[in-house]
This record gives sequence, structure tokens and C-alpha cells, in this order.
Amino acid sequence: MDYKTIKVTLDERGVAELVLNRPERKNALSADMMSELTHFAGAAAKCPNTRVVLLRGSEGTFCAGGDLGWMMTQIKADRATRMAEARRLAGMLKALNEMPLPLIGRVEGVAMGGGVGMASICDLAIAEESCRFGLTETRLGIIPATISPYVMARIGEGMARRIFMNAKLFDGAEAAQLGLVAKALPAADLDAAIEAEIAPYLKLPRGAVGRAKALTRALGMPITDAVIESTIERLADAWEAEEAREGISAFLEKRRPAWDQ
Repeated sequence: MDYKTIKVTLDERGVAELVLNRPERKNALSADMMSELTHFAGAAAKCPNTRVVLLRGSEGTFCAGGDLGWMMTQIKADRATRMAEARRLAGMLKALNEMPLPLIGRVEGVAMGGGVGMASICDLAIAEESCRFGLTETRLGIIPATISPYVMARIGEGMARRIFMNAKLFDGAEAAQLGLVAKALPAADLDAAIEAEIAPYLKLPRGAVGRAKALTRALGMPITDAVIESTIERLADAWEAEEAREGISAFLEKRRPAWDQ
């Protein structure tokens, strides 16, 4: 498949580099990108030569979250369309989370909203220490809904309560303290740290690694179809609220929303 919003390369070792490739939008998640990422997850799982997946963003930026134009479209849509688009996002996260391959994240620049979710579905993520993180959805009048099971599975309820509601920004060091990423390093050290995490998998049988990953998911926090469907409904509900219309409109119009006057 020819991808338009992601780039995929596979080296001779079996390391697939998966690049979010919308630099003009800080690699924000559009409908096309969600669909392409879902397709990639399925294709990589079936490719016997793929042993590890490295996820990063293009041009030194990880992911700015959900595309705001896409969000505004949902605010103007009917309920069925909102549910379908929320399901598209949830399906992409589920496909990458359940992919039977190690998924390692290189997180730099910014990781906002859905970008935090993308870091959370990685089996391990390493951040640039100056990277800016934030669950900024409430600033827009919405909630971190479909990403929430994966963020909760990564950091737990106690840590989540510190960052889920207040939309505050934090750096790589705090992301590591919260458990969102394994470590935060200077930019110059990222390459070596990522290679050190990839190396062990190249000496292991692909099938056993995939089965071990499935076992950890089975024994961890349940992310069932019912849980995912609940988050889809909650996101659709949030898009229907007047706060979402005001918050996203204010951001796009570069003005302060009504609640911040």
C-alpha cells in the first residue's frame, strides 16, 4: 500500500521504522493517518521479516495529537458520523497496541493529547528530555477518551489524576517520573538508547516475543471491547457539547475561549 501520511522502511535486520509524516501539522492524527496506521499494524503482523517496529515523528516532532480540523468536522457532524470517527481512532490504537511485535517509541519535540496515547501504546518509549507533553484535551472542551485505557494501563489511576484534567504541560523528565516513558535523555543520546532497546529482540524468536507480549496484555489492565466502546461514546458525547465547539473554535481562531477571559 502506498501511504500518504506515514513513511515505512524496513532495514536488513528486520527493524521497521514507522514515521508519522505530516510535519506541516506537527504529525497530528488525521482520519487518513489513523486508517494508514491501522493498515500498517495488520501488515507488519503478517510480515515474517519484521521483528521490531520503531515509531517516531518526522522532522523532530512526535505527535501534536488529533488534527483539529478533523475534530471540528466531528462537532458539525451527526451522531453516527461522530461515533464512526471515534471508532476509527480507537481501532487504530487497538491495532497498534495488539500488534505482536515490539513497538519502541522515539518521542521528541511534542507529544500532546493523542500523542501521549501513541507513546502509551508503545511497549517502551524513550523521550528527549526537552520534549513537551500534555493531555490538553480539556483546554479544548473535550476529554482524553479513546487514549485513556492505554494511558491508564501505562501509569495507573493515581498518576493519571495528576495530568488528565488540568491540561498542564510537562517535560520528558516528568514524563519518565509518571511512567509514560522509560527514560528521558538529551537529544544527542537518543540514537544509542533506541539501538540498545532494539538489539535484544534481534536475537530472539519472533513468535515467542509476540506471545510474551500478548501474555502481558492478558494479565494487565483489561482493555476489552466494552471498555473501548465506552470511550468511543464518551468522545462522541464530548464532541456534542458546546464547550467543544467553543474550545476548538477559539484555538483555530487564535483567541481565548469563553471560560478563560
